[in-house]
Amino acid sequence: MMNKNDLTIKEIEGKLQYYCSYQDRCHKEVIQKLKTFRIDSHQSQEVISNLIKENYLNETRFSKSFVRGKFNIKNWGKVRIINELKQRNISPYNITHGLKEIEEGDYLNKLEEVFNKKLSSLENLSTTLKKKKMISYLLYRGWESNLIYSKTNEI
Repeated sequence: MMNKNDLTIKEIEGKLQYYCSYQDRCHKEVIQKLKTFRIDSHQSQEVISNLIKENYLNETRFSKSFVRGKFNIKNWGKVRIINELKQRNISPYNITHGLKEIEEGDYLNKLEEVFNKKLSSLENLSTTLKKKKMISYLLYRGWESNLIYSKTNEI
């Protein structure tokens, strides 16, 4: 039986090509995956530069798809998206590029949608408690506090 230590650099590169083509990855994720193969740093750098050259690894593309996914599926606001991208060591340039995936009108519509959905689940509470729960819910999801406070004043 073969273990991870018996793989050639080409085989490791093939596995990482699959890993990157299955879902967009950032450099940090690929480096963590690469560490599981226990190869030296020179070989790691070679594999990473090949993945970049062959466009399997592209942080601009990663940040764009990350932003779209977290905004459209998870209903996250820009604050949380930016913080998550920073944790993945994405450059400010790529963060800015990624955020361009969100149209301002769509952003405000999504906030309205998330706000109304949460509000309907808070029906039997006092106004003060509704506001408190709404604020913490939206802050956790990474919406800007100025937008949150102007929305909660509608309650």
